[in-house]
Amino acid sequence: MEPSWIFVTAFAVAASGALVPGPLLTYTVSESITRGWSAGPLIVLGHALLEILLVISLFLGLQTLITSETVKGTIGLVGGGVLLWMGTNILRQLYNNKLDLELEEGSLSICFWKNPVVGGVVVSLSNPYFLLWWATIGFAYLIYSASYGFMGICLFVVGHLMADLVWYSAVSLVVVRGKNHLKAGIYRGILAVCGLFLVALALYFIWDGWQNLPLVSV
Repeated sequence: MEPSWIFVTAFAVAASGALVPGPLLTYTVSESITRGWSAGPLIVLGHALLEILLVISLFLGLQTLITSETVKGTIGLVGGGVLLWMGTNILRQLYNNKLDLELEEGSLSICFWKNPVVGGVVVSLSNPYFLLWWATIGFAYLIYSASYGFMGICLFVVGHLMADLVWYSAVSLVVVRGKNHLKAGIYRGILAVCGLFLVALALYFIWDGWQNLPLVSV
């Protein structure tokens, strides 16, 4: 494979993963509605900083730690709790009629943090399969890219991050432009679906995390 193809394939693999509905996509949609078009790029910035840190950690030999059952189970429980808070917060604000189409950009955040960069980090970490992907598929790709030296690693990382930036920025733009043509009921319905999806995903992560925790003998 030519070094340039590392960038192309990394972009394609990351894009295929980003297209799958998950907590980061749901967070981007809900934040774009209340914050504006900048939500996508800012969320990806936080997500990218975390991924760069993960790449460094994997090369430092932390792959075994990341894939351990204890770590996966703990992340499932804690991350599930974070997503549960997010989902119920969206639903609560809808129930209290605090979300409407007249909100100015950035006047309200659906999370207990107001910085979307921090949100990108927290939401990414809340998904235990994010770490699992990097410790398996991502690490294998990194090792292959490293055969081309530092340039190969950079091509992989940049290609991967560019796919996230393009996709989530596009999502934000579509949401913001579409918001101007949505009726209030449809707009609130989209947010309700986001909230319910996060709650369902949170309950699954909590259940899966509990199943992965090793039994503690008394």
